[in-house]
Amino acid sequence: MLQTLINYSSQSMGLIPLLALIFLLGVAIIIERLVFFARAVRTGRTIEYDLKHVTANNAVDAEKLVTHYSSTVQAELVRSALKVKGQPEAEVERELEETIMFQMPRLDRNLWVLDTAVTLGPLLGLLGTIFGMVQSFNVLGASGTSNPNGVTGGIGHALTATACGLIIAIVCVIFLNYFNKRIRMTVNQFDLIKSMLVSRFAA
Repeated sequence: MLQTLINYSSQSMGLIPLLALIFLLGVAIIIERLVFFARAVRTGRTIEYDLKHVTANNAVDAEKLVTHYSSTVQAELVRSALKVKGQPEAEVERELEETIMFQMPRLDRNLWVLDTAVTLGPLLGLLGTIFGMVQSFNVLGASGTSNPNGVTGGIGHALTATACGLIIAIVCVIFLNYFNKRIRMTVNQFDLIKSMLVSRFAA
C-alpha cells in the first residue's frame, strides 16, 4: 500500500500528496461550515419566532434574547437595536445595516478555499497526468514495446492524478453551492429580523 502511494506520488511529481492535502483542507472547512450554518439557520428561525412575542420598546425581553443567543450572528442585530432604541427609524435602520455588514465575513469565512479547490484541483490533476505521461513516453522511448507494463502502468498512475483532481472539484463545488444557498437564507433572515427590530424599537 505504501509503495503504491510512493509510486503514484513519484509518477505525478509529488502532486498526489498535494491534492490529498487540498482535499483534507476542504473537508475540514466543509465540516466547520456545516456546523456553523446548521446553528445559524436554526437560531435565525428561533429568534424570528421569539421576536414576534416581544412588544414594542420591551428592552427586557430583547435583552433576554441577546443573552440566550449571545454567540450567534443574529443576536448582534438585537444588541445593536437596543443601543439605538428610541432613535428615529432611519438611524435604527442604518445601525442595523452596519451590523449586518460586519457579520457578513462570518458567513463566507474560508469559502474562498473551497472556491480555489474547485479550480485548482482539476488543474493540478491534469498537470500530474502530464508529468506521468511524459515519464511513460520516456519509458516507451527507452525500451520500445519490450516493456508494455511499464508504459501502461505509468499511464494508469498518471490518470489517477486527474481523477483525484476531479473528485476534489466535485465534492467542493457541491458544498460551495450549498453554503452559498445557506448564506442567502441567513441574509434573508437578517432582513426579516431587521424589519421586526425597526418596528419595535424605532421612535
